[in-house]
Amino acid sequence: MLKVGLLGRVAMHAIVGDRLHVHSRVVGASDQTSEIVEIRGPDGAPPYLVRRDDGYEALVFPGADASVEHPQNGEST
Repeated sequence: MLKVGLLGRVAMHAIVGDRLHVHSRVVGASDQTSEIVEIRGPDGAPPYLVRRDDGYEALVFPGADASVEHPQNGEST
């Protein structure tokens, strides 16, 4: 379900277990994906506490270069 936020933009929405995909802004650098382990905003909105593949945890306020990936039928992405 898409939610419309301020200024008519689609608001980011996640649940625990989704993946946060941050696209690289530098040519040749890899994208970053992290598991969302906690939602700190209202109704699935940012900020998110995420765990990277190396175990590092961080509080993230995702920008326009990020997207939330929802696993389908229990499959991880």
